[in-house]
Amino acid sequence: MSMYKEIMTPYVTPLAPLPTLLQPEINLKFPVRAVIFDVYGTLFISASGDIGIARKNSKPAAQIESLLKRYKIPLSPPELIEKFFSAINSAHALRKKEGIDFPEVIIEEIWMTVLQITDLEIARQFAVEYEMIVNPVYPMPHLEETLNTLKKRGILFGIISNAQFFTPYLFCLFCNNFPPALGFDPEFIFFSYEYAYAKPSLFLFEQAFRQSKNKGLQPTDILFVGNDMLNDIYPAHTIGFQTCLFAGDSRSLRMRENDPQCKFLKPDAVIIDLIQLTDMIRSS
Repeated sequence: MSMYKEIMTPYVTPLAPLPTLLQPEINLKFPVRAVIFDVYGTLFISASGDIGIARKNSKPAAQIESLLKRYKIPLSPPELIEKFFSAINSAHALRKKEGIDFPEVIIEEIWMTVLQITDLEIARQFAVEYEMIVNPVYPMPHLEETLNTLKKRGILFGIISNAQFFTPYLFCLFCNNFPPALGFDPEFIFFSYEYAYAKPSLFLFEQAFRQSKNKGLQPTDILFVGNDMLNDIYPAHTIGFQTCLFAGDSRSLRMRENDPQCKFLKPDAVIIDLIQLTDMIRSS
């Protein structure tokens, strides 16, 4: 744990959310017994808005060039980025042939291919530094306070997120512990890299649905909180969960008005600060 935290720490720069035009709304129809969160753009401010979008918009060439020199990689930043996306696209194409609608890659395997190395640990260290460069993150305001309040009230909470192996370490970096120690139910944590499926596939939500039945929960007992109407609200709504759009940061708010699956979709609630969840759940 300490090694990745040490690698991440020098890259941390405080970020504040950028306001959006949306206002809080509460139209929950059922009491909430469990909350499932997205991570990037919901629990953590993401300078690029999302873990996947970050990769598409990665242009901090000077920092990437320095990274390449330290790891003695004989590539320029543009060459690295081109090879990186090519490897991801190839992996996605193979997975789609296997019937996976929205495939997720194992990022350290991608980096081993791109960097032409066989050392898994070096690939992971490089992956951590690259991600911290292209997608700086910082906790959303009131993150720990919100989690602590949910825990005190006996509200079960979990995660469904597009993520990689380093995502849990962000909680160590900013909250000093892994998600289960912070109160997240370990049986209710679904990271895309562990299942080979990424949102907006229904796959991760179907796993959560099955787990909720094992815990004696109905789908309507669960509130899913995310910042993206397509990746978060659409699949959660489709599976039968109640939905809450987190609209607290304009960097990551994705309304997707032109997407046919979102055109007439409306979340059951909208919040602009995580702490609003605590009042909303109390009154639901």
